[in-house]
Amino acid sequence: DNWAFLYAQRLALKQELPLYVCFCLVPKFLEATIRHYGFMLRGLQEVAEECAELNIAFHLLRGYAKDVLPAFVVEHGVGGLVTDFSPLRLPRQWVQDVRERLPEDVPFAQVDAHNIVPCWIASPKQEYSASTIRGKIHAQLPEFLTEFPPVVRHPYPHSCPAEPIAWEACYSSLEVDRTVKEVEWAAPGTAAGLAVLQSFIKKRLKYFGSHRNNPNKAALSNLSPWLHFGQVSTQRAILEVQKHQHKYKKSVDVFVEEAVVRRELAENFCYYNENYDSLQGAYEWAQTTLKLHAKDKRPFLYTLQELEQGTTHDPLWNAAQLQMVREGKMHGFLRMYWAKKILEWTRSPEEALQFAIYLNDRYELDGRDPNGYVGKRCLWSICGIHDHGWTERAVFGKIRYMNYAGCKRKFDVGQFERRYPP
Repeated sequence: DNWAFLYAQRLALKQELPLYVCFCLVPKFLEATIRHYGFMLRGLQEVAEECAELNIAFHLLRGYAKDVLPAFVVEHGVGGLVTDFSPLRLPRQWVQDVRERLPEDVPFAQVDAHNIVPCWIASPKQEYSASTIRGKIHAQLPEFLTEFPPVVRHPYPHSCPAEPIAWEACYSSLEVDRTVKEVEWAAPGTAAGLAVLQSFIKKRLKYFGSHRNNPNKAALSNLSPWLHFGQVSTQRAILEVQKHQHKYKKSVDVFVEEAVVRRELAENFCYYNENYDSLQGAYEWAQTTLKLHAKDKRPFLYTLQELEQGTTHDPLWNAAQLQMVREGKMHGFLRMYWAKKILEWTRSPEEALQFAIYLNDRYELDGRDPNGYVGKRCLWSICGIHDHGWTERAVFGKIRYMNYAGCKRKFDVGQFERRYPP
């Protein structure tokens, strides 16, 4: 279920050439820990096995793409290169670096394999909100939301087989923090991810429309770790969920809104706004209101360490933080409350954003993702991105406010707090 893979195979079949898959394993990446790398590497083991069955050589290259990929291309006489797409700064730089070092006669194509409507086709500019991108995406879904053609067993054998991969050696060579442990509830890989998708459809989809904002109800898909690492395709998830449109229309519509419209809105923001992870990326009204209230007295001030350990005065916030630390996934509704309280309890909006991104990227399995920077998390919660101004108040200015009493009206906060005791 990967359009870049399918396109590469189609080119290889047309030219009657072997097909290689290369993954460049970098020793460290932003705040990623062993929790993230472990999930990714175990998923890649499954990819390597599937490639072997398809007669496609899978190469795990250790190092930055610019240092290892051009040499591989030359050494294996590769005739063309196809890569995936990410709107984020670092992966875009990696693509640029490879492009500059490739032999001139090797064409290099990029495929947006993880969005349903490719990012640059969905819209040619930064969209203001979900309401401005929704129509553009829905108009193009009939063209792009189609069944995948199959990957076939590749008929042209590669002249030099891939070296056997020492997975454990790769794992131990990583220069990452190993104190953030891997999680037990989420088994890495496509097979496990598709099983989660099926269990969502069977057991939770019917409640998704009505209960998705209640952290005590099992209503979410929980797919974000597999979607983030490309182990399950969002397009596959939508195709499967839509088969139940007649039974659960409201839930299916809401799922499409969140997994397609909102997700691709976050991609759009990161692609067209280079300040997607800083206050400079916020709209003018939000920057103005946050600056105006930057010196307001905070009701509480916490250090990064106090936040990280979940030792604030607010038991609901602590429980949400501990859920993220222990399970690598915080309930979607609580992510908004969590980030807004960080704005309220830190010295400045800049510090709040820095802390929120650090904690999100360090503990969430789906961290370092457009949805994390923008979605209903960091920039949406702290900087009002894709939102509008609300009644002015201390610290927040016109940024939408959330509080403990509001959460109590929505769900049984005590029940959630008891699940994640300090």
